[in-house]
Amino acid sequence: MKNIIQTPTSTTTTPTADAPQPTTSPTPEALVDQLRTIRTQLPENPPLTARQRTAMKKRVQTPDEVLQASINVIGVSDVVASAVGQPLDTVRSLQDESNRWTAVEDELKALLNNVSDANLIRKNQLALIAGQAYGVGAQLARNPANVLVTPHVQEIKRLKKAANRKKPQPATPEAPATTPATQQHMDAPKVGA
Repeated sequence: MKNIIQTPTSTTTTPTADAPQPTTSPTPEALVDQLRTIRTQLPENPPLTARQRTAMKKRVQTPDEVLQASINVIGVSDVVASAVGQPLDTVRSLQDESNRWTAVEDELKALLNNVSDANLIRKNQLALIAGQAYGVGAQLARNPANVLVTPHVQEIKRLKKAANRKKPQPATPEAPATTPATQQHMDAPKVGA
């Protein structure tokens, strides 16, 4: 029996316009520009204060079933629609729009989590590399032949001490500042003394 070895023949294909092209990761600056462009396309809403946001979050905790049943009341009675000042079609349209924007909100949260996780991984890698560099540098600094490394290791030690140093807590609370009128009152002689 003969062993037959076949060599693969190479065929080169040129990508067509319909074929997916290999993608490169965009730079952070390019993504920021894209996000800012998207932000300009969004409807402008006034920013909420922390108090307003808290109040609105409490109000929207209404269960969906209760919300839907309450909206149905508008469709049952013209008096209710008139009282709330909104026809049923407008309210249903607002509900639909809210649901669709919730999908956008979910995607943005997922995107933010993804970007945050990726950057946390980068920062972790940097911390590991920096720790290794310091450790190796500290070992090398022990040898006089590596005199160029010594000042860098000393600077890192100084920076670490400064970062770990706690700010001293004042032993007593500071006295309130005195005004000239208060000072005159304090300097006035006591009667009967």
